Amino acid sequence: MGTIVVGIDASEDAQRALQWAFAEAELRGAELELVHAFARPEVAFMPGMLVTDLPTDAELEAAAKQVVEDAVAKIVPKPDVATVTTVQAGGAAGVLCGRAADAELVVVGARGLGGFRGLLLGSVSQQVVTHSPCPVVVVVPERRHAD
Repeated sequence: MGTIVVGIDASEDAQRALQWAFAEAELRGAELELVHAFARPEVAFMPGMLVTDLPTDAELEAAAKQVVEDAVAKIVPKPDVATVTTVQAGGAAGVLCGRAADAELVVVGARGLGGFRGLLLGSVSQQVVTHSPCPVVVVVPERRHAD
């Protein structure tokens, strides 16, 4: 049994990618690894400035797990597909490519929450396509509208 890695954020494209990945994992009899990368806040020390209310690593991980749980709650998961959740600090493309080292497929949405409207591919999906150690599927919206 192989593994399919799917990148998850709170975007609509990630929702489509997640639904597609569940269906593909069911067809292949593969395990599905639900991956969300989160950034740790960067702290710059400046004279006279003290920041005391930064989230802890545990709080960041809990919030990241909630993103995954919320995404799964919005779709119809396949009950026969085994899943594992990975939340990890770091850049999304780097985390996804790292998790893909032993996977048979990586699935991402065309665009996530960042970037510029109108791009065909977001920066993360483009980086994953370029650097993934295994095949990549980019799930695009059913219809693209010109803005």
